Amino acid sequence: MIASVAFRNFKALRHTQLTLSPFNLVIGPNGSGKTSLIQAVLRLRALANLPLAESPELLASVPGGPEMEFRFSPPDDGMVAHLRCTEGGVCDLLTLNPPGAPDWPRLKTRISRIRVFLLDHYAMPLPVTRTDNTELSGNGVNLTAVLLALKENHPAVFLRLEQELLRIVPEFTEMVFLDRADKRVELALRIADEPRPVTAENLSQGTLYLLALLALSFGPQPPSLVCIEEVDRGIHPRMLREVRDMLYRLSYPAEYGEQRAPVQVIATTHSPYLLDQFRDHPEEVVIAQKRGGEATFARLSDRPDLPELLAEGTLGDMWYSGILGGVPEEP
Repeated sequence: MIASVAFRNFKALRHTQLTLSPFNLVIGPNGSGKTSLIQAVLRLRALANLPLAESPELLASVPGGPEMEFRFSPPDDGMVAHLRCTEGGVCDLLTLNPPGAPDWPRLKTRISRIRVFLLDHYAMPLPVTRTDNTELSGNGVNLTAVLLALKENHPAVFLRLEQELLRIVPEFTEMVFLDRADKRVELALRIADEPRPVTAENLSQGTLYLLALLALSFGPQPPSLVCIEEVDRGIHPRMLREVRDMLYRLSYPAEYGEQRAPVQVIATTHSPYLLDQFRDHPEEVVIAQKRGGEATFARLSDRPDLPELLAEGTLGDMWYSGILGGVPEEP
């Protein structure tokens, strides 16, 4: 969907460009631009719902002020969207080149389907009503509603999701939904030979995150682009390959027997163990680096010495040691 983003003076992203793939794992220290990238994508989504700026006065950027340029993948590669600044220094103007492009309504619809997730393990177990929104919210607070709607409206898809969960976490035998006295519904998982299921509030943080990622990756109408911050949170290192594959199901649906459009994924992590899962796909890894007050992006696959590095050790070890960059500066 988004082919590239160019930044000028947007927070620490003073002058850098990032080419985006169908799947993008962004690594780097705090303050290196990972969250700023996601914020820029969110700003594009918000402004795409507003009228395009056309007045010459409005198009004038503040000299040196923040600016972002978005280019898109086919069939939308003929359009370029610019986020620019008013004289007040606030980036809240969206312009399109060429002006009046006839395919803009189609692209705008896809942009409106961008979603950002920072899942909250305190919110995800909460009971829901049957009328709650069935599109997964940014913090996952309606996870139970999403899974229940999938079971009732797409039972075959729900069965595949449930089977995948039980394969990954074999201590469980069934996913159930419990009706409460207050007319809300609670998610629970059964354990073999246990009389009572384990309710969502008693599930581990990692299990809740896995459920949310499964709900997202098996959803019949997924977003056009998914941004997930700290995608490894709460999940044991041995399960991170499963996390990668859930996200791959979004980006490469045909490889999983899904007949739908691919979903572009931007995921951030601080986990060297998750990075290790991309040894065979370095083109999917983005290194965010901060030097002084300036942050830049670079593709791991662009390193000319990458074959030699891969012969010497794991990606996670090389990142932790600082060989790959993308680590905090020494004090």
